[in-house]
Amino acid sequence: MVLCYNGNDFIQQEPLTVQTPLPLIDDFRSIVTENRPLIDTRAPVEYAKGSFPEAVNLPLMNDEERERVGTTYKQEGHDAAVKLGHELVSGEVRQKRIDAWIDFLRAHPDAYLFCWRGGQRSEIVQRWIYEHCGIAVPRLKGGYKAFRNYLMDESLRLVRNREILVIGGRTGSGKTLLLQQIDEAIDLEGLARHRGSAFGRYARPQPSQIDFENALAYALIRHDAAGHRRIVIEDESRNIGQRYIPPEIFAEFQKAPVILLERPLDERIEISYQDYILYGQKEYDEAFRRGETPYGWYETMQHNFKRIRKRLGDERTRRFSALLDAAWQEQLRTGNPEGHKIWIRALLEEYYDPMYDYQIEKKKERIVFRGNAEEILEYLK
Repeated sequence: MVLCYNGNDFIQQEPLTVQTPLPLIDDFRSIVTENRPLIDTRAPVEYAKGSFPEAVNLPLMNDEERERVGTTYKQEGHDAAVKLGHELVSGEVRQKRIDAWIDFLRAHPDAYLFCWRGGQRSEIVQRWIYEHCGIAVPRLKGGYKAFRNYLMDESLRLVRNREILVIGGRTGSGKTLLLQQIDEAIDLEGLARHRGSAFGRYARPQPSQIDFENALAYALIRHDAAGHRRIVIEDESRNIGQRYIPPEIFAEFQKAPVILLERPLDERIEISYQDYILYGQKEYDEAFRRGETPYGWYETMQHNFKRIRKRLGDERTRRFSALLDAAWQEQLRTGNPEGHKIWIRALLEEYYDPMYDYQIEKKKERIVFRGNAEEILEYLK
């Protein structure tokens, strides 16, 4: 007897072996708008390079098995590779993988599955699940490749057919905080898991480039499904940390009107202090304790100064590094982190503001409005 899902609940029944056509799905938009769970049956090494936001990796073959099958295919041909694959994934190994797929379907009975091109691997998984207990799990027609192509084409189409507004402003002016108050906004830095500056790395690693692009496409499609006719984004360079905005999409952003968020220096220092110091220390400390990052907050910040040494120059790098160290030692001694505001002020005034002035000069013809957060929200209405 096996455990099977009957559309409402899981029940016990005999295994099925009926050779019936199993469903193929190519309504890719609904996968995005319905937050459809997905089973990625590719090997872990393929999944790590990039998958889809709602996908979990439950592979037919692990990396070693996939490599052996691939080598056999090159040396002996298709039939020998298929035979080896069935030998490697048989008996207890096969049953454990079927159990993993069934367990996921128990929690997500509306899931779809896919492999690279929607062919042999996902069809085998689909057939094994059906033969095991009669669950006809749809697989993506064309697999990962077809869905990925749809996402890239659709995201570019949506960007080209929407009004775009770009929120600019000096470092620390609270652009992300403003975006959170705008229904039409898409948070590029949130999708890239990076604050966009040299000091903007989170303790948690950034997604792969493919994962970032797929997440951006999901965000754009869901934005469209919500009925928004305008996209509001933060002014970004092409790169957000180690990730980059796809060139054709970035070119559209570069043509969009710019709204400048203006905020006094003292408020910008406070926002930077809250984000990079108070939140940053808590995040890095927690990640370090969990073993998710090899360095704590202080070591990471000192490393950030070294990363921009060429732009800062040796003298300023030493001075800023010394200010950071003094504030850190004071914090360790007294528990008061307020001393970090000294080097934040220096970094904003001497590094970020001159760089901003240079960059905004090149965009001055695109500026359509300036104001504080409240004024911008009113303008957008």
